[in-house]
Amino acid sequence: MKAIVSGGGSGGHIFPAIAIANALKHRFPDAEILFVGAEGKMEMDKVPAAGYTIKGLPIDGLHRQLNWTNIKRNIRLPFKICKSNRMVRAILKEFQPDIVIGVGGYASEPTLKMAERMGLPTLLQEQNSYAGLTNKLLSRKARTICVAYDGMERFFPAEKIVMTGNPVRRDIEDMSVTRQEGCEHFGLNEADKVVLSVGGSLGARSINNMLLRNIDFFVTNKIQLIWQTGVWMYDEVAKAVSAAHAEEWVKVHKFINRMDMAYAAADVVVSRAGAIAISELCLVGKPMILIPSPNVAEDHQTKNAQSLVNKGAAILVPDSKCSEEGIPNLLKIINSEETAKKMSEACKNLGMRNAAEKIVDEIMKIIES
Repeated sequence: MKAIVSGGGSGGHIFPAIAIANALKHRFPDAEILFVGAEGKMEMDKVPAAGYTIKGLPIDGLHRQLNWTNIKRNIRLPFKICKSNRMVRAILKEFQPDIVIGVGGYASEPTLKMAERMGLPTLLQEQNSYAGLTNKLLSRKARTICVAYDGMERFFPAEKIVMTGNPVRRDIEDMSVTRQEGCEHFGLNEADKVVLSVGGSLGARSINNMLLRNIDFFVTNKIQLIWQTGVWMYDEVAKAVSAAHAEEWVKVHKFINRMDMAYAAADVVVSRAGAIAISELCLVGKPMILIPSPNVAEDHQTKNAQSLVNKGAAILVPDSKCSEEGIPNLLKIINSEETAKKMSEACKNLGMRNAAEKIVDEIMKIIES
């Protein structure tokens, strides 16, 4: 069995892709799996680290902010698309996959389009509650579209949709870590409340700035903070925490590799509203404050977050208001055991397990047909 998995650009696309590949290898140990990603994007590091081979395409997206750098990038884009198409065709002819799986990101469009032109079966995995233009176009010829939210027939042919949930990391889905182990891992006191802040795999400037202005709040109120800053603001945050002598209460990390430990330790999570982050948080049942990124297509993170707010599982704070509303909403959850419990129960009701295995089931239906 030979499969190509294409997409990436952020952890929200890469982690599901790897989870699907792992589920395929678990069921079919002799399966050959090849990833196709975009040159210079994080999948080119994360996929080999997970033990898989990846081919990079010189593909990029359209840059809508008008400045001279972006204008030059946009001028080069047609040439990158043509070169990527030629490379994809060669990859598909050489590898001869039984199926091509798209998870979103720059590389998935040329890969799945070319696969469809060559008559190869394709499957889409849409993580968000609001589908992007690329997946809407690719869905016309895809055999199956695996989704994680209700109401996706707004974007895709209803007869092709299968509700599977979003694949998440196995250590999160199997979650055997205790709160005590999580606190010990991060050097925290189990008796005090713990807040986890994650701004996605690349960090979130507005969330980081909100917390920077409130370092003393955590020390004064004896609330512990596990803070994933992302690479761009790590040095600035680490210096500010050191200058405030707050290291006992605020634990700063560029990137958290053991998210199972972080989730186990946390009483409340402050996060962007990426689809995979939400799927993980629902599985572990953590009260959450979601601050959607304003810099995503179709404002899909706000739509992701609103679907949880409607069911009492989260509090939504707009990015533009996080400085004023973030800390008060954090206190609202921390100071009310009843509020935290209700949100936690609502989250668990939304969690969907074994998504990767369900997607493999759909892959096998396509191949066998």
